[in-house]
Amino acid sequence: MAAGRTETFLGERYRRIARRRGNKKAAVAVGRSILTIVWHLLSDPTARFIDLGTGFHDSRLNAEREKRRHIRRLQALGYSVTVESAN
Repeated sequence: MAAGRTETFLGERYRRIARRRGNKKAAVAVGRSILTIVWHLLSDPTARFIDLGTGFHDSRLNAEREKRRHIRRLQALGYSVTVESAN
């Protein structure tokens, strides 16, 4: 539960899962992630832990793909979509 309050990759993972699944399942998922990290660190003496940071998931988003996904979802709901640049 403490990992969920941090500004790390694991804290962000907790918040992302908790939004969708709830606090208890998020805590179990982050606990499992911590155990996996510890196992890798203990089994390989050369392994080092590098925190990916809170913006890891945001940096992996493809803006064009997200735009298409949102347009398709709105069209499935029966909306007619016209996209214009904000600039």
